[in-house]
Amino acid sequence: MFVVMSISPGMSFPSPPSPSSSSSSPLTSPPLPPPASLPLRTIPGSHGWPLIGPLSDRLDYFWFQGPETFFKKRIDKYKSTLFRTNVPPSFPFFWNVNPNVVTVLDCKSFSHLFDMDLVEKKNVLVGDFMPSVKFTGDIRVGAYLDTAEPQHSKVKNFAMEILKKSSKLWVPELLTDLSTMWDTIETELSKNSSASYLIPLQQFIFSFLTKCLVGADPSTSPEIANSGYAMLDRWLALQLLPTVKIGILQPLEEIFLHSFAYPFFLVSGDYRKLYKFVKQNGKEVLEIGKYEFGLSEEESIHNLLFVLGFNAFGGFSVFLPSLISTIASDTTGLQQRIVKEVRSKGGSTLSFDSVKEMELVQSVVYETLRLNPPVPLQYARARKDFQISTHDSVHDIKKGELLCGYQPLVMKDPKIFDEPDSFKPDRFKDNKELLSYLYWSNGPQTGSPTASNKQCAAKDYVTLTACLFVAYLFRRYDSITGSSTSITAVEKAE
Repeated sequence: MFVVMSISPGMSFPSPPSPSSSSSSPLTSPPLPPPASLPLRTIPGSHGWPLIGPLSDRLDYFWFQGPETFFKKRIDKYKSTLFRTNVPPSFPFFWNVNPNVVTVLDCKSFSHLFDMDLVEKKNVLVGDFMPSVKFTGDIRVGAYLDTAEPQHSKVKNFAMEILKKSSKLWVPELLTDLSTMWDTIETELSKNSSASYLIPLQQFIFSFLTKCLVGADPSTSPEIANSGYAMLDRWLALQLLPTVKIGILQPLEEIFLHSFAYPFFLVSGDYRKLYKFVKQNGKEVLEIGKYEFGLSEEESIHNLLFVLGFNAFGGFSVFLPSLISTIASDTTGLQQRIVKEVRSKGGSTLSFDSVKEMELVQSVVYETLRLNPPVPLQYARARKDFQISTHDSVHDIKKGELLCGYQPLVMKDPKIFDEPDSFKPDRFKDNKELLSYLYWSNGPQTGSPTASNKQCAAKDYVTLTACLFVAYLFRRYDSITGSSTSITAVEKAE
């Protein structure tokens, strides 16, 4: 339930921006001023004494401060949004992991993480720590491949082709499973004063994604239909626990969750069942991998499971609860404005084309992504020596140094976003140029995913799916009330 979305639209989606002529940096981003126009400054901060420095930073990050305060305090200390520090996991039991990073915490320096001429993405999805490849069938799947590796273009093109193939199914399957989800919540509300939506939401996400991406209906296997989402949760959790603050009683969290990598055998049974389901029921998709992109059946299945589970299911499981919570807890009249828009625009049938007319809905989705990016940390390793620019200075980066950006702070850059800590539903409706600085998908919202970059292949699918989610909700209900985990009341539309 912790990470990235990696998928992109086909036929009935809006056309993405045309890729740049550059084969390595086809993202659309505001031009950076030439480094010579800013003063050169030595990177502040340090990694501290060996073992002691990383351990001290780890305890601050997970225990004494928490991630956001950890980074904020260092911004204040160094008077800079770029500095050296350590990020977990680290000592004592991760001897092969180097926690030393150069942290970039403003939009300008953060944008360098997506320039494939300057940085590489080999095995840095979660920094220098990499979960065992046993979690992915002893295969380095696409998320861990750098764009310079020949296999990357095969896997990325395979993912984009799957999405293109799914475009006819996406909307009807989404709406059908959404109806089931809200029927379940209404039934629970009729019996109790509140209804948790987390399990119905995950069942909805798993069902429609499996139908669209694998081309298989989970209901053909009762075990997968009932427990597939939980299998993915466990598989995701074991890979990411060493890097994620959970918030349970310390020092138990430090001792049991952040001190060692969990072994694959704990979820091997779940993974084998999912593997078998995809192999038996996703034959058409697997043939695309084999005959169109030269992938073996093993490569296709494990990459497909990663896209389904880690990227799509994991990302939506983080993003949609924050979207529901934001809207359900609002007391400013936002719901009434959304109701008016979704019922007056887009025609009688919901589609990706119809939600393109709903500017407020789109802006709410973008603003939620800004304040609650599904992937909090982005990493990249310097491909060569280069200079990196913040808003007020330039710094030398050496080949091989690991760069780390904490997106929740980057997306609150006060030089870019007015009142950056506030949720402003009209922010992107009133100023569409800000989309060039909305980094949530391994690139800017104005970028275009291609085989030569690492931008989320489903960038447009994700935002338009979220818009459809909101539009469906407020064509069905006049209002909803709830929190980050439950719904307490719904008022059905007349």
